[in-house]
Amino acid sequence: MTALPTHPQARLDCLEAQLAARLAAGLSDRAGTVPHDISERLRVAREQALVRARQRRLAHASATAAGPVVLGSGQGSTSLGRGGLWLNLAAWAPLLALVAGLLLIEHWGRQEQVQAAAEIDAMLLSDDLPPAAWTDPGFREYLKTAPP
Repeated sequence: MTALPTHPQARLDCLEAQLAARLAAGLSDRAGTVPHDISERLRVAREQALVRARQRRLAHASATAAGPVVLGSGQGSTSLGRGGLWLNLAAWAPLLALVAGLLLIEHWGRQEQVQAAAEIDAMLLSDDLPPAAWTDPGFREYLKTAPP
């Protein structure tokens, strides 16, 4: 017996392949002792299984070639693909975190601007001079030439 992989899906695939090989060997050994009608039913079932296996391989190959496509399980479940809802949420989480971060940075930048403007307004309003004095060109010249 070969060592099994550690990934759960790979391990399941490996176990499934081993079981299929054992069943095929056992059926091949006893094929000569089976009555004709049963062997015909088994032949038809084998052909149907091969057709289904080919269809699965083609669907898997086309899905793999097309890129990351979310496929349903086909068993009437409401899960989204193999990983279900949690896998899809995990795939979208980095994008959501990026958008949330950008929104927070924009909000913080606006807050900084508002606070800077509020500080300037507070300094102007709390000063002894009226705000109109700061716009007077003569007052600006006086401030430049006045000794400290």
